[in-house]
Amino acid sequence: MSDDNNISEFKANNQNIIENKELSFFEAMIPVVILIGLLAFNILFVEDQEWFGTYTNQIILLLGGLVAAIVGFFNKVPFRRILTEIWENLKSVFVPIMILLLVGALAGTWLVSGVIPAMVYYGLQVLSPDIFLPASVIIAAIISIATGSSWTTSATVGIALIGIGTALGVHPGMIAGAVISGAYFGDKMSPLSDTTNLAPAMAGTDLFTHIRYMTLTTVPTIIVTLIVFAILSATIETSGNADISDLLSSIDHTFNISPWLFLVPSAVIALILMKTKPLIALGAGVVLAAIFAFIFQPEILTTLSESKIGALTNAIFTDTAIVTENIKLNDLFAAGGMKGMLWTIYLIICAMIFGGVMDGIGALSKITKALLSIATSIFGLFAATVASCLGLNIAASDQYLAIVIPGKMFKKAYEDRGLAPENLSRTLEDSGTVTSVLIPWNTCGAYQSGVLGVGVGEYFIYAIFNWLSPFTTLLFAAFRIKIRQISGKLA
Repeated sequence: MSDDNNISEFKANNQNIIENKELSFFEAMIPVVILIGLLAFNILFVEDQEWFGTYTNQIILLLGGLVAAIVGFFNKVPFRRILTEIWENLKSVFVPIMILLLVGALAGTWLVSGVIPAMVYYGLQVLSPDIFLPASVIIAAIISIATGSSWTTSATVGIALIGIGTALGVHPGMIAGAVISGAYFGDKMSPLSDTTNLAPAMAGTDLFTHIRYMTLTTVPTIIVTLIVFAILSATIETSGNADISDLLSSIDHTFNISPWLFLVPSAVIALILMKTKPLIALGAGVVLAAIFAFIFQPEILTTLSESKIGALTNAIFTDTAIVTENIKLNDLFAAGGMKGMLWTIYLIICAMIFGGVMDGIGALSKITKALLSIATSIFGLFAATVASCLGLNIAASDQYLAIVIPGKMFKKAYEDRGLAPENLSRTLEDSGTVTSVLIPWNTCGAYQSGVLGVGVGEYFIYAIFNWLSPFTTLLFAAFRIKIRQISGKLA
């Protein structure tokens, strides 16, 4: 319990939810309004979106956290409580940050070992522009269902698909949107996914009931997504077809391309399927790629540095660029290593500080309760849940909080209305899990844009599955389609 009688907390799956009776809804919204206002000003009016330099978004998040701390100070929130919540938030992203660093190392070593060039080389011969986007959705979905992780999907096949699609002349935003759509469909439907397990735990239902009930909204959404991407693939103008022979020749001339190189990504995927911890699986991918670089690409290593070890070290930690005969491939065959992930890591840290302060002063629970109070109908209850999840993805910058807090706050309201708990768990996933990647400063948005090398603003409109999912769940609620009552009947 807190030192202040007006502040209380309860725990849900290791997430503290702070309640503060002193804080008003208006005060709770002040930091959110200022944060969104500063971010909007930066996007709309600041040239190159560098108001404070390279780390503008990070500084804006810290300013939002400072405003929230000031609000908490005037509402008698102990400073120790705020620091505790910030620390809890930072601890929760330690593993994701380590994964990001390994992904940076993975990109560098997979480049110099020839793994990424081999994926592009063979992929160009199989995936034509006519089917590329829907095929990317399906490939990403299969990998994500198998692994239970949208993050792992993007870090493996996502990177390869970006490379193949770019070489074909497909817009990177479209490719990233297709990958993310498929990856988050698989993430939602996989029993191995952490969010797919967390949502029913918060709502009070079991995992497989939750997954079966999710298919009612998730399958129509992914079908619409595939249809849209099929239309896009059939109508977009690309330059890839005419240039494929030149691209293949340039890749073959620069790298020693061999099917044996696919042993590296295959080993990583196999480790993940065996439920090996991501840090170990990705770390093994880095080590294997380094070994394969010595075996298959000694000339590349010699070209990059006087020492082959030095070239590998640079690939892991700093920038690496391999020049080919084809200008189009030069940007593709460049990687930033761990250094290239620092901007994203700083963004995640700043987002967690902002979310920690907001939770510490009780603002997150206050905003959620206010939304619950205006839900006077069944549709209003679903709409309030969706709005709460979206708001927490923006304000707390974390998809887990966007599931945990509404799950706890809305659980009794669904019971009181006679609604089965799977209604809540499905809505949490349809609006909390999938929309996190649409927020640039959310951990998921920062991760995906960092790994795929495509900004959230570029892929937002093409992440069709992600922004369509909340509308689908609201459509089902509005027309009372397949809304299950506590008795088990569907309304």
